Amino acid sequence: MSKKNNSERDLGRRSLLTGAAAVAGGAALTTALPASAQAATSTSAATANAVTTVTPDLISVAPADPRFPDLVRGTNQRWSANPEQVRLVTTTAQALRAVQEAVTANKRLTVRSGGHCYEDFVFNSQVQVVVDMSGMNQVYFDTAKNAFAIEAGASNLQIYETLYKLYGVTLPAGSCSSVGAGGHISGGGYGLLSRLHGLTVDHLYGVEVVVVNANGTARVVVATRDSTGPEKELWWAHTGGGGGNFGLITRYWMRTPGATGTDPTQLLPKPPSEVFVHSTAFNWAQLNEQSFSRLIQNWGAWHEQNSAPNSPYNSLFGLLKLTHNSFANSQIGLLTQMDATVPNAQGLLNDYLSAITAGVGVTPTAMTQRMGEHAAMPQFSSPRKLPWYIATDWLSGGNPTLRGKYKSAYSRKGFSAYQIATLYKHLNLAGYSNGDALVQVDSYGGRVNAVGAAETAVPQRDSVLKLQYQTYWTDPGDEARHVTWIRNFYREMYPEGGGVPIPNDRNDGCYINYPDKDLSDPAWNTGSSTWSTLYYKGNYARLQQAKATWDPSNFFRHAQSVRLP
Repeated sequence: MSKKNNSERDLGRRSLLTGAAAVAGGAALTTALPASAQAATSTSAATANAVTTVTPDLISVAPADPRFPDLVRGTNQRWSANPEQVRLVTTTAQALRAVQEAVTANKRLTVRSGGHCYEDFVFNSQVQVVVDMSGMNQVYFDTAKNAFAIEAGASNLQIYETLYKLYGVTLPAGSCSSVGAGGHISGGGYGLLSRLHGLTVDHLYGVEVVVVNANGTARVVVATRDSTGPEKELWWAHTGGGGGNFGLITRYWMRTPGATGTDPTQLLPKPPSEVFVHSTAFNWAQLNEQSFSRLIQNWGAWHEQNSAPNSPYNSLFGLLKLTHNSFANSQIGLLTQMDATVPNAQGLLNDYLSAITAGVGVTPTAMTQRMGEHAAMPQFSSPRKLPWYIATDWLSGGNPTLRGKYKSAYSRKGFSAYQIATLYKHLNLAGYSNGDALVQVDSYGGRVNAVGAAETAVPQRDSVLKLQYQTYWTDPGDEARHVTWIRNFYREMYPEGGGVPIPNDRNDGCYINYPDKDLSDPAWNTGSSTWSTLYYKGNYARLQQAKATWDPSNFFRHAQSVRLP
């Protein structure tokens, strides 16, 4: 599907959901439907054997409903569930009721925001009720909080479009357009503007959460940066503690620390009006181990030297896409976005590209292959200047038809000689062929590292690179082959940590928004660092205390949720 079609699809979905939210929100204010609507609803329900219940305040979808297959899986087709029902909510009151009814009936409940969880935390065989937040997707300025309210079901692209077109501001959140705010923000959130403006949670002012008391009573709590006591700890827990841990998140409020006044156009960061977008590629057929090593060395060295918070390069974000060398035309990709309005922007970009390619001995060419979540981009082989929102829409990747396995790592410096050799080995591994297998190495650092390790729940605040290991496939029967490749690759990259990137002078753990259940498996993590240390480091004990306060019965849980102390 072309990018244009993707954009049109996303716009249609956003418009549909916004309309649905408005209708449902209005319906919640009344106890009766018009007579004609009641008749139509009654006829429709009879036709569907009453598998779907529509009430003034909740929509419940049961297994026989034709919508059910779409509502019990996310974008990773590895995971699906067969719950008793999916409950779609459009208001906080509806979310509260959904949680209370599940608690009262002792039903296992999970929550879906955008559906991008890489593991089976939402969709698994134990879940009995899924609360779907996609209809609660409003983005607006809340004068009472003097902050921007973002409901948990809003997507990244919807957030960007609303904030920028109406107010001229944005958030440094993820590049994938369909990711939902509910899980993305609570896990920290980063993207192409993070080197310039920090993590998404660095701008979190408040959060509204449905929590469950020890006596089984659900209630709504609002916790903000200005709160004190336990409420302040609940706010802090949502600055990187991850989704599914403390309660059902219904909305966030965003305002940059230190922002003053009541003018909404001054309360969040402003993106560049124009950016350079560039994509280039290195043909695997022209690379040998020496030239590959030089490219990786250059990438690491440049980021070590240019990732200070106030670096002139803090608006440049690159993605080095190290794809598996599976075919004769396989390529390694390099995507770059940079603020085109900074002084000497073109010169800075040219110097960066020269530094990355110096001594490689291979002439870069157009990126003509799809790489992970990004389509081929041959039209950007020379840097092009685009308006920021158009560039943001264009660079939004994603393919919801694939199965996938993912792993992550933070890097405090470039790759060691051993790691480079291991990269080369597994990206050229004989007997494994998959054009959709890669390691994506993202630019990091900049303003991300201007925040202390304990100021938010995200402790990794001195890394310069972020790695995402990825493999995709379509046939369920191929799962073992692809998962074995990525597991062996990852384990060999970090032998000193027992197969995982333990915090040390080079590596700094893993990203909770790229969850990996293997971190909890002694077969794949033989070191001394637990999954909780890899995600949270020294912040985990504080998260456990917040868990004990706000979810004492452990009602909200998944395979790697914060444990009670």
